[in-house]
Amino acid sequence: MQHLNYKHLHYFWMVARCGGVAKAGEKLNVTPQSISTQMQQLASSIGEPLWRRAGRTLELTETGNLVLEYADRLFSVGEELKEALRERPSTAQRTLRVGVTGSVVKVVAYRMLEPVIRLDPPHRLLCREGRFNELLAQLAIQQLDAVISDRPMTATLNVRGFNHLLTEGGVTFLATAALARRSRKRFPENLHEAPMLLPGGDSAMRPQLMRWFDLQGIKPQIIGDFDDTAVMKAFGQGGAGIFPMPTMVADETARQFHVVPLGHTDGVVHQVWAVTGERRISSPAVLAISEAARRRQASQGPAAAGPSAR
Repeated sequence: MQHLNYKHLHYFWMVARCGGVAKAGEKLNVTPQSISTQMQQLASSIGEPLWRRAGRTLELTETGNLVLEYADRLFSVGEELKEALRERPSTAQRTLRVGVTGSVVKVVAYRMLEPVIRLDPPHRLLCREGRFNELLAQLAIQQLDAVISDRPMTATLNVRGFNHLLTEGGVTFLATAALARRSRKRFPENLHEAPMLLPGGDSAMRPQLMRWFDLQGIKPQIIGDFDDTAVMKAFGQGGAGIFPMPTMVADETARQFHVVPLGHTDGVVHQVWAVTGERRISSPAVLAISEAARRRQASQGPAAAGPSAR
């Protein structure tokens, strides 16, 4: 095909979304006959039928489904553009688009990003969750302004980005009171052969935990691996096993999920990084995140979440 008429494609897309020519005509304020003619012209330009009869209704052909898939992408972006233009100038120029990896504990992510919503002038926060490499790809094409992760970006990745350490600290192990009472051993021996819930392979904490277990001579019974820390905490709250949390939020996690600390270690270091496309932060929103994290880190005293071990 030499030429694609986007008006014809839009009519086709609306028919598919609305579930029929008549409903699409009402939405577009166009007669059904006009829409049918335009879709016939689209099918003619493509060279294959887009619809087939299924009793009294129409259903998409294989080619029709393919065309709809691309039309969805095209016109969804168009709807996003219209929304952004409607919001100008009040919020469109004051938006922080940030990606958060699933391995970052949700309450930690909130603490890091909370300063953005208190900025003057106000900023809108667009928060997306995903795997680290996927979010970095979005950062590379400027779909994101920053990525919050528990690991820095390495030089092996072909992405222009710069790492900014926000906070770091040790790790505390938590469990229900009933599970904690099963072992009368001291920490960290009470973790040996105990049911354990661990963060998944995308977490920077996971390999550190395994090395630390080896150094301590501990072999826990691993019950589950979780890419999403919120799911891991839910299983921990249900008594399925012991789970590690950054010490900086251990007390808050204990209160919220009705669990108790078994002990903590600084031998496993939990870090939170902001990865941006600039070496020196110029975005007011990202700068607010960095400065608030620096003040919080400076004000934190020694961990006090039960017995400790290196």
